[in-house]
Formats: sequence, structure tokens, C-alpha cells
Amino acid sequence: MNVDVIKCHGSGNDFLLIDEMDTGSRFTEEERAQLALSLCHRDTALGADGILYVLPSDSAHARMRVFNADGSEASMCGNGLRCVARFVCEKLGKDEAVVETMKADLQVKKQEDIYPEIPTYLVEISPVSFRLADLPLQLEQEKLQNEPIHDLSETLNFTALAVPNPHIVTIVDSDVIHSNVQKNLSEYVNGPNPLFPDGVNVSFVKLLTEGAIYVRTFERGVGFTNACGTAMSASSLVTCLNGFNEMEQTIEVYNNGGKVRCVVHKKGDGFWIALIGNATYVYKTAVEIDENDYNQFSVLNKSTYDAETVQYEKLQKTVQEFLAKYM
Repeated sequence: MNVDVIKCHGSGNDFLLIDEMDTGSRFTEEERAQLALSLCHRDTALGADGILYVLPSDSAHARMRVFNADGSEASMCGNGLRCVARFVCEKLGKDEAVVETMKADLQVKKQEDIYPEIPTYLVEISPVSFRLADLPLQLEQEKLQNEPIHDLSETLNFTALAVPNPHIVTIVDSDVIHSNVQKNLSEYVNGPNPLFPDGVNVSFVKLLTEGAIYVRTFERGVGFTNACGTAMSASSLVTCLNGFNEMEQTIEVYNNGGKVRCVVHKKGDGFWIALIGNATYVYKTAVEIDENDYNQFSVLNKSTYDAETVQYEKLQKTVQEFLAKYM
């Protein structure tokens, strides 16, 4: 079996994109999970944080499904959605589109470059819920906003929210960012534990300057990644709720893989977040897979996007120089 693949990334959060728009549902559920386990493994010739499957949709221009490197399916992926946005818009010859995700149909739109010659897209992050049952987080209360979770820490305050992926967010100082606190806490809540039966994404946020934050995320099903789009969106919202940033204003969000921009919008009694950032292609390739053993595959050829890679490296250098002043 031959499969065409695009290696792409949003803020260094990298994916393998597989187009099923013209073929319908080419793979079974088991095959999608197994492909993620096999192709995303970092010891292979590909390696990625997950696979983005782009399928036809009855309600939107396309449908996105996201499978993590461990074979689990994510309900949403902001960085991945930007890559899918680019693919769908270019495939259909549009500047904006609607992409169906597990929880909602979301608006996506081409934007001015976040850095010269870097393809940039805005994607809608919603719905947003603060109900603990939607994560789920098993505490005897309905919401958790800037409060301690005593089983995790006596010094950190957390906000729990689903966007729609489950997240807990805490605002910390440099000492905590550079410690093992996040690693130990994240591994606990993503293993057998009484609080989060399905695990949770854990973000530590450091305030940098007015309108600028740094976010590091331990992603459920993946571990530490260069960036997590829904986490950066959730973190931006949390900083607004705590009075550190303003809604309807651009927030520069820095991460280990680069940077994005977020704008928190009111929506009736709730919120949605505009996530704006790169959708970079690394290479196209064809993969020949043994249908009897998905762990056996070979990469037939690669066509690289060298110019995009060079420009993104320039962005990363600029980000690293900025973070060196404040971290």
C-alpha cells in the first residue's frame, strides 16, 4: 500500500498529513491508529507528534481527524488545524474555509505572514467550557478557576478548561519553569490517578512583557512538545481572566518551537480564541507500507520545502533571542 504524506508543522509541533478527501474513508479506525503508532515513532524515517487525516465532510469544506503518536485520537489540535487549513484552502483555491472537527465546525482563514514568507493561518478555537465534567476532572465542585488542586500542589493555582481538549493551566515564575515540577506533575495526571481518568494537557505559563507570554505544554498522549495550539489558546484566555492581558487584543505567545498570536473573543456568555500562526510544509513523500505489518514501511522519495524551512529557522532564532532576555 502506498500513501502520500506531507510532513508539516505549526510552531514546531509536527505532523504527517494524509489526504482522504478524494478517496473517502480509505482507512479503518484500527488502521488510522496503527499508522500513527508506526509512522510517528521518532526512531523511524518519518517521526511526528501525530497524523492529520483530511476527509470529506457533509457540513464543511473538509473534516479533520487527529491521531496522536500513541494511537489515541484527539478531539482537537490547534497547530494541526492550521496545517489542515492551509492544505484545504490551497486544494480548493480559497482564502478561507470551514473545517469539521470532532466537536465543532471551525472557521479557518489565510492571514498576513507572521514572519516574512511564512504561510500563516487563523483558526477558530472553540467551544470553550469550564465545566469540570467536560474534561473530566473529578473534584467535588463545578469549576476550577485560579485555585489549588491540593493533590497536585500546595503552591500552584490552576484553571481547568476544555477547548475542547482538556487543559489545566497555571501561571508560574522562572524558577518553576526551569524545575522538574511540570514534568512530575504531568506524568502523574497522565498515568493512573484519581483526578483525571482520561489524562489532561498541562501548561505552565510565564508572563514576559505586556501582551506577551511563554507557554510550555505537556500534551496528553504525546508528552512535552514544541508547542500545543489549544494549550496556547487556553493559556491566553486564562491570562485574560486573571487580568494580565486584555480580551480583543493580540497576545504574542512564545513557545519552544516559535511563536503564535492569540486573540480572545467574547461569544455570548462564553469565549472563542483566534489562533494565528505558521502552517509550514517540510516535505512531501510517498510511503510504501506492508499491509500485513504497518511497522514495516519504506520512504520512496522526498520533495523538500527548503525555502519554508529556512524562513522558519529565522523566526525561531528571533524567538530564542527574545526569550533569552526574559527566561
